[in-house]
Amino acid sequence: NRVIRYASIILYSIVDVGWRHEDDMCGRYLFTSDQYAEAREITQMIRKKYGEGSWQPGEITPGSKAPVLAVSHGAITPELFTWGYRLPHTLVINARAENVMEKPLFRGSAASRRCVVPSVGFFEWDALKRKYFFTLPGEPLLYMAGLYDIWNGQTCYCIITTAANTSMREVHARMPLILAENQMRAWLKQADTVGDILRTEPPQLVKQSQEAQISLW
Repeated sequence: NRVIRYASIILYSIVDVGWRHEDDMCGRYLFTSDQYAEAREITQMIRKKYGEGSWQPGEITPGSKAPVLAVSHGAITPELFTWGYRLPHTLVINARAENVMEKPLFRGSAASRRCVVPSVGFFEWDALKRKYFFTLPGEPLLYMAGLYDIWNGQTCYCIITTAANTSMREVHARMPLILAENQMRAWLKQADTVGDILRTEPPQLVKQSQEAQISLW
């Protein structure tokens, strides 16, 4: 029931999550619409649906609104959701692919409220707080697997992470679960494919140093 679920989520927030850089990752990503047709189309649809001043492209930070792709009335459509599940005393921005189907906080979303988070790329910091920008070679956009839910009257999303591959491991032990083009529709619409997608080996990424950024935030 709702009381048990809420109690388990509170306990989960105390002992197992938190906005901790050493555990979480992908704390900032980039979505711009001036270079790529796919991004411009998403931006135009968001502004048409929510209003011209509803959102501006740029760096996306936890707690802000950003476009995601989700299923609405059977169709895949851009929506404007808020990044992060706001629990007492913490903002949960990531979910681990390895246990997302079992955790009380995420399993309902994993079953029926999945989304895709479009980006140009994402930022990550190494142990020395040096900032890097990661992109998908040969592709204009990088699509990350996500989940969404309703928190305090807002539709919020998390980005799913998985173990880092060799292109990421020197900077961080985790990376977003990146979806290939042929996986996106299945992730959004086919519940029986979720387990296999969560175990997908992520693609190799290109890393760019962002030396001008001298601090984490």
